[in-house]
Amino acid sequence: MTDDRNAAVHAREARHERARMLGLALPALAVIGAAVVVPILWVLYLSVLDVQGHFTLGNYLVLATEGANLSVIVTTLKVSLLVTVVSVVIGYPLTYLLAQLPPSLATICMLGILLPYMTSVLVRTYAWMVLLGRRGIVNTMLVWLGITDAPLQLMFNTTATVIGMVHVMVPLLALPLYATMRAIDHGFLRAAASLGAGPVATFWRVYFPLSLPGLSAGTFLIFVTSLGFFITPTVLGGGRVTMIGQQIATAIATYDGFGVATALGVGLLAATAILLGFAMRVLRLDLMRAP
Repeated sequence: MTDDRNAAVHAREARHERARMLGLALPALAVIGAAVVVPILWVLYLSVLDVQGHFTLGNYLVLATEGANLSVIVTTLKVSLLVTVVSVVIGYPLTYLLAQLPPSLATICMLGILLPYMTSVLVRTYAWMVLLGRRGIVNTMLVWLGITDAPLQLMFNTTATVIGMVHVMVPLLALPLYATMRAIDHGFLRAAASLGAGPVATFWRVYFPLSLPGLSAGTFLIFVTSLGFFITPTVLGGGRVTMIGQQIATAIATYDGFGVATALGVGLLAATAILLGFAMRVLRLDLMRAP
């Protein structure tokens, strides 16, 4: 009888604790609902309205029947994936080197990585035009060194778009990844070495798995942020690389109302959710464990 009474008391205390935690979380949940959930629901609502405000699925029919819209979604996902991969290839070794430095020196180097991030995206984009143009610094150096006989076409293509976007995205990977790497207990590495593991085996079997929470969080941030880029593909792509932001602007200017434009946004949201869900399931990523 005493055990049943104690179990009931513990259950009641657990319910009260959950209620208190929910009460503390309510302000944050309200902010998230107002800033995220409500706009998404509003976009979904607009996507099923015609110009007169009547319910219709015609906007999604336009999205499905016009090959240009589907092509733009595919291009957006492809460019975002490419930017994510290149950012990881560049950002992971860079962050690893920072994590091996003394904290004071690592802080100075991290400021060097973040300093360009404080500059306007438009300014950085036009700076890449100066670097990658036919008479830019890169082509001038290639011709002067005799590597090429004529200037290369480095502008107004996917290459220039990816370069400009990677320049913006690398800090988004460095921040969570650096925090994770700094938190790794080097005792695990010494234990692996004492058991006969070499440097390469220690890195891949101990260090890299421990850094996955930060890597997955940074990768998620890069991919999702890349989906909404507008300025960089517009300027560096030169009209040859059309992403969803540009297509939405075109749809607003072409069609009456916001129906087709919001349907494009919903289509991209659905495709992104499916792709991320598949990746998280296959790779077994747990973003909730990231710092």
